[in-house]
Amino acid sequence: MPSYTLEVGDDDAVGDEARQVRRSVFIDEQGVSESEEMDDKDGAATHLLLSDGDRPVATARYRFVDETTVKIERVAVLSQYRGEGLGIRIMEAAEAAARDDGAMEAVLHGQRRVEEFYTGIGYEIVSDEFEEAGIPHVEMRKELA
Repeated sequence: MPSYTLEVGDDDAVGDEARQVRRSVFIDEQGVSESEEMDDKDGAATHLLLSDGDRPVATARYRFVDETTVKIERVAVLSQYRGEGLGIRIMEAAEAAARDDGAMEAVLHGQRRVEEFYTGIGYEIVSDEFEEAGIPHVEMRKELA
């Protein structure tokens, strides 16, 4: 059984490795355009990275959208590592780090195909369906305090 390591840092610390996972999941697997996926928000975000040895396998990022609310984004787990609980682990780590940074609420845009994952960890749908990067999404919220 793999022993995963978690890193939390800014774009300089773990951004390149996080983008490797995002490229594999969002661009290669889901067909999101590179210009949409590789946006200008990485520099303002806190990145989380789970690695299996020296291989990045899961990531997420968050950034403050107001004084007490973070937006969790770019949550991705490599396909061969799904089903091992890494999505829950990266989300719990993102929520804990955001809470430590002073966040009281998290918002995210969840893909409809995985909304059950997010509702299962306490997020509530707060919008009608909308399209982002050609994929149906809903906005979701969770109190962190």
